[in-house]
Amino acid sequence: MPYRTVPFYNEGIYHIYNRGVDRQNIFLINRDRQRFLKTVGYYQIQNPKPKFSTYQVAKTFPIDEDKRIVEIIAYCLMPNHFHLLVQQSKDGGITEFTRKFIHSYTKYFNVKHIHEGPILTGTFKAVPIDSDEQFLHVSRYIHLNPLVAKLIPSLTIYPWSSYGSYIENKPAPFPLLKEKVLGMFRHTKDYEKFVLDQTAYGETIEMIKHEALDLDMPH
Repeated sequence: MPYRTVPFYNEGIYHIYNRGVDRQNIFLINRDRQRFLKTVGYYQIQNPKPKFSTYQVAKTFPIDEDKRIVEIIAYCLMPNHFHLLVQQSKDGGITEFTRKFIHSYTKYFNVKHIHEGPILTGTFKAVPIDSDEQFLHVSRYIHLNPLVAKLIPSLTIYPWSSYGSYIENKPAPFPLLKEKVLGMFRHTKDYEKFVLDQTAYGETIEMIKHEALDLDMPH
């Protein structure tokens, strides 16, 4: 695994992302997206526990869902990449969580779609959040992805991001630390306005994303 220069600290918040090898799609059907989110939720819970595929078959293992090594603040799945905004809760939490859910999802994808080898590019990318301004910008950036990419006409109807949970309190596939974001606004509507007022800005940073994040628009 390539050497990582970004240190992870408890209570630290990080933007985690990665894209498909050669910009190929990493989600081909809705079942893939559902499996990815279930895997993310499973591996944020503290060990010991069996691998997710074993747990899926025999759900008899005691899992304490209140013991998490990371907290998920926001997320978005795009056809060829994903974004997670996470806070580390335990030493080594982000490294363990990310390594395990990526490995688990890759094994699932390869079996399901008769594929061999890695589906994501190298080590996951991680950007530390150093200020409230950056924190809000990244949450907005993550939630704007499907609208900027013109996948949908309205963010709240996109089922593969946390935005619907933020704005309409839709059920999430795992606990979301969304108050970390919403607590910085008087009302949920204020956050909605903050995000949607920046749609034009989102289209601008989409161009930046291709260079800085090495991600790609869906085809």
